[in-house]
Amino acid sequence: MAASSRTVQTFPSVSLPSAAGGAPVEVALIAQLGIGAGDRLIADAGARQASHAEFLDALDEPSARLGAMHLMHGDASSLYSFVVGPGGHPFHRHATPRTFMAVSGSSGAELRFSTVGAADLDRDLGEFVDALRVVTVPPDCLFTVRFGSGTWHQFRPRKADHPALFALSCHTNELGGDLDPLQRNLILANAASIPALTEVLPEAVQTLLDGTSRSEIPTVALTLHAGHASMATAACSLIRDRVGRLRRRLPGRTDGYLGRTESRRTVTSHRKQLAGSLLDAALPVSRSHDDCVCVILSPREVRLATSAGLLAQVLEGFIENRPTGVSWLMALRNLLVAPLKLRTSPMGCPVSSLLSTDRSCLYAGRFPVLAQQSDAYSAQVLLGADDRHLVFRSCVRVDIHSDGSAHVSLGTRVSTRNLFGWLYMAAIDLTHRRYVAPSLLRMAVDHAVAPELAKPCSTLSNPPLATR
Repeated sequence: MAASSRTVQTFPSVSLPSAAGGAPVEVALIAQLGIGAGDRLIADAGARQASHAEFLDALDEPSARLGAMHLMHGDASSLYSFVVGPGGHPFHRHATPRTFMAVSGSSGAELRFSTVGAADLDRDLGEFVDALRVVTVPPDCLFTVRFGSGTWHQFRPRKADHPALFALSCHTNELGGDLDPLQRNLILANAASIPALTEVLPEAVQTLLDGTSRSEIPTVALTLHAGHASMATAACSLIRDRVGRLRRRLPGRTDGYLGRTESRRTVTSHRKQLAGSLLDAALPVSRSHDDCVCVILSPREVRLATSAGLLAQVLEGFIENRPTGVSWLMALRNLLVAPLKLRTSPMGCPVSSLLSTDRSCLYAGRFPVLAQQSDAYSAQVLLGADDRHLVFRSCVRVDIHSDGSAHVSLGTRVSTRNLFGWLYMAAIDLTHRRYVAPSLLRMAVDHAVAPELAKPCSTLSNPPLATR
């Protein structure tokens, strides 16, 4: 077969004019990934996508909406991910333009477009085939695609035993284009999805297309490093085909992590508890340890929060925003004391009872506590547990001052029961005062001020303190 090829010094790309006079179809290669990386990436990203809260598997195009519109801010764009597997997906179109970045599988991908206009298609089904163009992209390649409203398109792998691609698609204006009333209502309700915004090719046109020879369709091949008809490209494709299959079968990890760094917020330490602390009645005498760490929040950070609401956010922070170093220390401590049958917990001991299954006394209807007390300007809860070697109690407290600032504190008091308990506290006393308690409080307060940073965007449920 005769073929031509020319060299470009930038991203290999093609712009296909629209037969209907609309925006062109644009495809550009960006970079070549490692051998077999396409299949592996699609497998990993596809597994993560399948666990997303807004995952849908329809029209042979599993997808998830990663970012919804923000119409209240004048933003009608959305972000989606989607996968096209080994079987490809059906020819279809959307009422609005599409722009996406994708990674091809390890056999490459074939992108088919028809820019026929609605009037021309109604007049003659053959106009669809006349406007049909194919763009091929190489295996394991990062590329971009952009096309206008109403462009018919179909993506499939160049070999059926590989996935075609994984893509991140930006719908720049969900409300643009010729939407039907049902689609518009779905979009305005922020309940749109890729399947709901899709129109599949009519059966009569598909039948005509099935009878069209592949050789009759104008095709452009985009490649990197070597011409598409060269021996080097053929050898590279063969290797990537074999390695991609192998890498796809290797076990992979699909877990991910959401973390945040500890702030430099100042924490002050005291050896005495604050006046009026619940600790005074719960454990009047300390036989081994007594400390209190405090953080002051500015009026700007507190905003419209109440003492009770801010305390609830701090308690949530102890659970959701744990210092990694403290978690490591607790894991080591749990390992060492396991033979002694002492109480264990994944959380720092001062607040570990927040993981208790006892629901007899709950603060804010969520957090298990031993006691609680609150008024208009102050709120505090008592935490703690009894163990074989010691009894500990902790008081988490929020006081809002007249100038709008807030005083957040974590006080801990320990009474030892035996010599081992005394030795145990002597060993950990300095670490607890200087690192464990300050880090626990600092990270919890960080969460209280910005709880949205601890949650994926799709499950964000806690508004900022200013809206409470």
